[in-house]
Amino acid sequence: MAAMWAASRSGPADPEATVVEIDPDLCDPSAIADRVPDATDAAFAAFVEQIRDEGQHTPILVRRHPSSAGRYEIAYGRRRTRAARAIGRPVRALVRDLSDADLLVAQGSENLAREDLSYIERAHFARNMERAGVAREVILKAMGVHRPDLANYLAVAQSIPEAVIAAIGPAPKIGRPRWLTLADRIRTADRDRIDAALASPSLAGKTSDERFAAILAALATAPKAAARPKAETVKDGRGVRFARVERSAAGLRVTVEEAAEPGFGEYLAGRLPELIAAYRASRG
Repeated sequence: MAAMWAASRSGPADPEATVVEIDPDLCDPSAIADRVPDATDAAFAAFVEQIRDEGQHTPILVRRHPSSAGRYEIAYGRRRTRAARAIGRPVRALVRDLSDADLLVAQGSENLAREDLSYIERAHFARNMERAGVAREVILKAMGVHRPDLANYLAVAQSIPEAVIAAIGPAPKIGRPRWLTLADRIRTADRDRIDAALASPSLAGKTSDERFAAILAALATAPKAAARPKAETVKDGRGVRFARVERSAAGLRVTVEEAAEPGFGEYLAGRLPELIAAYRASRG
């Protein structure tokens, strides 16, 4: 695939292409991913059974692979292809002559029109196109958005490490505000804390949305430890330190250094009733 992508000046060359059956093992996904894999996608098993029972109603769209003879590249229909492969039957497809830009626009238009791409998947798709050197005009057309919207998608995608996205998955119910909150927490967290959140055993068995919530909570700002009271040193007339005084909102603590003045601590403890009486009398 070309390193640099340019805007297409024409659409598919054969819009009336005939539906054919293709071995799904000969179909490769688009070089620029729009989906974020999710190993907990329970809906896929139901989708496979639907295809098994009812057949494949809508064909996928492919082009002949530009660099692998006898193979095809998928513009859209990856889940249908996976389902056909799981069942062991051919996948119904339209084979069209698509330029790189045509393939991307078809890929984006189909997926976005079905409204089943999550926010982070859209951001992920935009970032992948930009990294591949796709012309900005093609990205805008494939995404079906205006420049400010694209800038927002790219800002979010660039703020979330790929390892975090991979650990969370598509998170279909999570929108831009919460992804921005996660991005803020990632910026202030150290690498060890992020790695620990991603490796937590508590993520096992959770849905993608639940994994997002767990990682977001794990990266919440930790409460600051209470400041340790500043200790004051008490010395005798010879300059020898014999006690330490710590003041805090809870009260005052006196620590006698026994080695400096043996027995003074016991003496002081025994005199406390006299001291409190003398203190009260002085206030009266």
